[in-house]
Amino acid sequence: MSKKKIESTPEAWEDGRLGRDEEYVRVAKNVDDAALNEAAGLQPISIRLQKPLIEDFKMIAEINGIGYQPLIRQVLKRFADAEKKRILRERAAEFRELGDDPDESNGKVA
Repeated sequence: MSKKKIESTPEAWEDGRLGRDEEYVRVAKNVDDAALNEAAGLQPISIRLQKPLIEDFKMIAEINGIGYQPLIRQVLKRFADAEKKRILRERAAEFRELGDDPDESNGKVA
């Protein structure tokens, strides 16, 4: 059976012509998990979550066409980003209340 060639473009990956058809899948052998995690910037962790929470993530992930672990990573990233922004806003407000606006001390006016 001859496999059809699909040009590797960002659009082909995004619309699923590449990466979603089992016809083009092969199992990688002798994968160095540590090197793979390092290359992807990932660190394996162990966490205990309530079973109903995991089932909720699996259901939401299935609806969105992704795995539940990538979904959990997305949720944690969104939360961390929002918390960092909230903390920075609060600190900036504290500095302004004290008259120590860091932007103004450098000659910058907001």
